[in-house]
Amino acid sequence: MVARSDALTAASGLSYRRAGTGQPLVLVHGYLGGSAQWQAEIDRFSAGYDVIAPDLPGFAASAGCNPVDRIEGFVAAIIGLLDELGVTTFMLMGHSMGGMIAQEMAARHGDRVTRLVLYGTGPLGVMPDRFETLDISRQRLRADGVAETTRRIGATWFRDGEQATGFGLVAALGAQASEAAAMGALDAMDHWDGRPAIPTLTMPSLVIWGDGDKSYRWPQTEALWRALPDAGLAVLPRAAHAAHLEKPGIFQAMLGEFLAG
Repeated sequence: MVARSDALTAASGLSYRRAGTGQPLVLVHGYLGGSAQWQAEIDRFSAGYDVIAPDLPGFAASAGCNPVDRIEGFVAAIIGLLDELGVTTFMLMGHSMGGMIAQEMAARHGDRVTRLVLYGTGPLGVMPDRFETLDISRQRLRADGVAETTRRIGATWFRDGEQATGFGLVAALGAQASEAAAMGALDAMDHWDGRPAIPTLTMPSLVIWGDGDKSYRWPQTEALWRALPDAGLAVLPRAAHAAHLEKPGIFQAMLGEFLAG
């Protein structure tokens, strides 16, 4: 089994990080993110799990891949990678847009997902009550470019904004994305509605939310948690959208307890 966490490249061209042995745990990043944002989780959980963290097409080290404009397209890319790696069943965690992807993966491939973690996400891609609408994000992306858009949006993911410890990592990862990928992902979110499938997600699930999240507000998080057939809820106090970078100790403790069953 692989015992490294530096970036690898699949035959499909998709970049990913992998480390550890045991039951596979797949980590899916969100909009303007990358697999490197999970390094602390890879380090923590690779002692007991085979941790796999892909870079989504068009983002981070997969920036050279063709952009995707539907959530279903991201699902196909990740499933293709897992098939290529010979991974049949796995535990799955998705953050933000990655949580939308995770929901869609669980709906389409429920026989392969043994446990599901939905973090900083909700059942509707348009993200009602987000700090700004997706249309405004499109306009600002066209006007400002990817790097500046990442800094502006990324600052809202932390209680301390650009002064937060994890902000530099977020800014650097997002700046690697192509503009076509960043625009396509906004379209993907805008066209996605996961609500009809939620009752079919019967695997044990955990919803994680930072109480200062400005992307997904509590009503959407609550709706997701209550609609899932078998879900627990973990709320991180004094944390925002990037809670795993703000409160890594608490985040990893809650995640570890859930994964261990």
